[in-house]
Amino acid sequence: MQAARGASLSDAHTGPESDVRPVRWAEFAAVAVPLLVIDQLTKLWAVATLVPGQPQELVGSVLQLNIIRNPGAAFSAGTGYTWIFTTLSIVATIGVLWFARRVRHRGWAFALGILVAGISGNLIDRLAREPGFYLGHVVDFLQLPNWPIFNVADMCINVAAVMIVVLTFKGIGLDGSIDGASDEAETGSATSSEGEAK
Repeated sequence: MQAARGASLSDAHTGPESDVRPVRWAEFAAVAVPLLVIDQLTKLWAVATLVPGQPQELVGSVLQLNIIRNPGAAFSAGTGYTWIFTTLSIVATIGVLWFARRVRHRGWAFALGILVAGISGNLIDRLAREPGFYLGHVVDFLQLPNWPIFNVADMCINVAAVMIVVLTFKGIGLDGSIDGASDEAETGSATSSEGEAK
């Protein structure tokens, strides 16, 4: 059975529910796993190589290597509440993975993959590093002028945040649908039907 002008009924519905593309786990993992590995390897290198209080120039004075162990959040905030940040990181990681189950858009797969790499990278520090389980201090070693010392995981979190803002601003949903597109399609379909009726 055919819909109007040769379009099959199976093609007539084009809403998000009809999207049969698989969840993009491959793209998600393709960015999450390498970035997590890079974060952990660079931290291992920093701990083995750098000496606290003795910064080394990497790109002149613009980018220096300066290792610190941060028990708190960004800007060393909340240094006495490491366990709270650990708990929040666990919840955030689970939340990202839950949302990732619904992802059918490559941009969202990349953004959430980068985000989970950043969150879990610092979470590993809090779980496994000194002074103990769940209270570990995050290893930071990259320093820019007038900016708190950070690491690869922090970079991932910030890049992912920008990507998420851009995708949201563009109205792109996790399933790849675009806000307003379905309304335009319905309006166009109604206009076409009215024209055929005349």
